[in-house]
Amino acid sequence: MQAVSELFRKNIRQYGMIIALVFITVLFQILTDGILLKPLNITNLILQNSYILVLAIGMVLVIITGHIDLSVGSVAAFIGALAAIMMVNWQVPTFLAVILALVMGALIGAWQGFWVAYVKIPAFIVTLAGMLLFRGLTMIVLGGQSIAPFPKSFQRISSGFIPDWFGGGGLHILTIVLGILLSILYIWQEWKERRTQLKYQFEVPPMWTFMLQIVVLVAVINLFTLVLATYNGIPNILIILFFLIVIYSFVMNRMVPGRHIYALGGNEKAATLSGVKTKKVTFWVFVNMGTLAALSGLIFAARLNSATPKAGTNFELDAIAACFIGGASASGGIGTVVGAIIGGLVMGVMNNGMSLIGLGVDWQQGIKGLVLLLAVAFDIYNKSKTS
Repeated sequence: MQAVSELFRKNIRQYGMIIALVFITVLFQILTDGILLKPLNITNLILQNSYILVLAIGMVLVIITGHIDLSVGSVAAFIGALAAIMMVNWQVPTFLAVILALVMGALIGAWQGFWVAYVKIPAFIVTLAGMLLFRGLTMIVLGGQSIAPFPKSFQRISSGFIPDWFGGGGLHILTIVLGILLSILYIWQEWKERRTQLKYQFEVPPMWTFMLQIVVLVAVINLFTLVLATYNGIPNILIILFFLIVIYSFVMNRMVPGRHIYALGGNEKAATLSGVKTKKVTFWVFVNMGTLAALSGLIFAARLNSATPKAGTNFELDAIAACFIGGASASGGIGTVVGAIIGGLVMGVMNNGMSLIGLGVDWQQGIKGLVLLLAVAFDIYNKSKTS
């Protein structure tokens, strides 16, 4: 029990949010009479929250550096509008239009990153200006009207599913196979990581807690894929999200740029004295945020099958809330990609559950605001206990 207590104390942010996610899921599963975890609704949860989760991945990097980006919703709307003009009005091929849209998002991020990193204007002011600027540009390029429909190939980004190569009929066999393969890969990775830590005499959890963690997560993975397999299988957007989570988690935990981002957020002066090019790091974090905002805008436009002047409204608030609920610190230097995803899922399950039980938008906004406030208060309380 002492080992378990110590393990929980060291990972209180991550485990606390996982417990909160499980509690909220069980609560709404009961309140909705079992509708929440039906295969169709789980698929809808993924599709409805995919663009916020993409934004949360980029936003958590910005928050770790000690900055904030208020423009991502407007940038997503602007990129969606540009994509619609290219694909619908100009008949640009889908693949080329997507690449050009992502490049435009990176350029927007570079524009804002320049003012923050090199001119030293606070990110709050720069991105607030960007929020107004790109919202206005969205209305200008769309002329105040929606543009639709997108080509079928583009719609499949957000509404398509991977085909079943095994022809399972009522059950999507490929989804089950992928769940098993992912479980094997996870077990191998965790075992390899534990052996490496033991080799260098690092402290590791007891074997029984290690095995319990593996059993629980493998069960969750296979139960999740089984539920998806009873509907249409794995959505295309889930594959995109999976690769984004894996790549960004690897960069942040195992690569030099990720360690530089944490160092910058922890103490900018100390990072500079240690040789970290803090201006360059800040610049590229905003370039990355612009690119992911563009991807989010494309995903949202594909889901709506149209580009609208009001697209992206409050996206930035949901992304920021997901990061803070997922354990990121308002003072910078703390946060994880997986934590931001968990925070986004907490928000998504709450939104979906409250809608299913008939709560109005006013109540939903109030409850989400209260949850965000409690998450930040929890972070401050933990820091005061450890200081």
